[in-house]
Amino acid sequence: MNAVAAAVTVMLILSLCRLHVVLSLLLGALAGGLLAGMGLTETLTVFQRGLAGGAQIALSYALLGAFAVAIAHSGLPKMLADTITLRLNRSDAGGKIKWMLLILLAAVSIMSQNLIPIHIAFIPLLVPPLLPLFNRLQTDRRLLGCVMTFGLVTTYMFLPYGFGEIFLKQILLGNIAKSGMPVENINVMQAMAIPALGMTAGLLTAVFVSYRKPRAYRSGTVQAETAADSVPPSRYRSLVALAAIAVSFGVQLFTDSLLLGALVGFAVFMAAGVVKWRDADNVFDSGVKMMAMIGFIMIAAQGFAEVMKETGAIAPLVESAASLFAGSKGMAALAMLLVGLLVTMGIGSSFSTLPIITAIYVPLCMGMGFSPLATVALIGTAGALGDAGSPASDSTLGPTAGLNADGQHSHMRDTVIPTFLHYNLPLTAAGWVAAMVL
Repeated sequence: MNAVAAAVTVMLILSLCRLHVVLSLLLGALAGGLLAGMGLTETLTVFQRGLAGGAQIALSYALLGAFAVAIAHSGLPKMLADTITLRLNRSDAGGKIKWMLLILLAAVSIMSQNLIPIHIAFIPLLVPPLLPLFNRLQTDRRLLGCVMTFGLVTTYMFLPYGFGEIFLKQILLGNIAKSGMPVENINVMQAMAIPALGMTAGLLTAVFVSYRKPRAYRSGTVQAETAADSVPPSRYRSLVALAAIAVSFGVQLFTDSLLLGALVGFAVFMAAGVVKWRDADNVFDSGVKMMAMIGFIMIAAQGFAEVMKETGAIAPLVESAASLFAGSKGMAALAMLLVGLLVTMGIGSSFSTLPIITAIYVPLCMGMGFSPLATVALIGTAGALGDAGSPASDSTLGPTAGLNADGQHSHMRDTVIPTFLHYNLPLTAAGWVAAMVL
């Protein structure tokens, strides 16, 4: 059995059996390394070497978390939750408020990738205060997970701004160009439009078919992870929060640095007195604590990815899958998409998958006669596949962090499996269509 396929399978099975994701990643990496003949000591050494690459991710999440906690410190999220609660208490328009909240979650998830570049850091701050409202409305939290994951994934795989600029331009087009295919005249949004429609189809299925029925949850205590729950909201503090968000967006737009944008945004809060100098350490610590588990899992995923690269089994997996359908563009495209799904499911990051598969896929696509536009769509979709539905992906870990604030939301059953079914299946079909018609 192929070492990469074995490693991913072991990791997924252990995760489904409720073993912690970090341990599942470690044991999956050991299984893959041993099957590839690397030996126990070498596999552990390679895994530990990969952990170093995750340090930058952990620092990124720490700074983004600090910026998000500063937004919470301003009282803006609490003011929003209180306003919605008051409106719900004064009216019987529960259905309208439910739709308003779903649209809000989708909009904030989308903006977190470009306009307000805090990625998943907004979820543990915005979602827990809204859980009592969702409980009263009997909203299925699996639907909420699907809504947030849609915004987190579809945005970066279609819109070339913020995280999308990194994924689409720097990584996708950059690596395709390095592999020998010209991409100067490629409209990346045109290439990824059909796959984005596949994600949209999955969202509509979740909203109107799968999770439209009410689901009851018990009333419980939600543990808010903010640094200053006692700080009363005010118009001034909310205006400062909006200004900090605008400044952060402007900085990241002109410097292409999400970290610098988060740092400058945090500085605006301090300069305006919303975050006092004496409270800065507590606010920053709260951001680190809020993102610690997610960052730790992502670090472990980097170790897993390093072992997968070291086995050298990814290229044979792609080539053997493509060779089974020699002469058939349609079947070869499907094989490449499924291999991308498998790799990203294990690594947990489409951003990490693209550099691995691009060098292998570009020569295959050129040999099979795919156009440059179809190649971009095929490789972009293959990289994005598995981000939704992977136990180690921040696109699933983030929603779980917010939705499980009262202990009533399972990561695997309520986030991973629903997002896998609703997004990976239609995305595979849409990516295949894009590869064939472009």
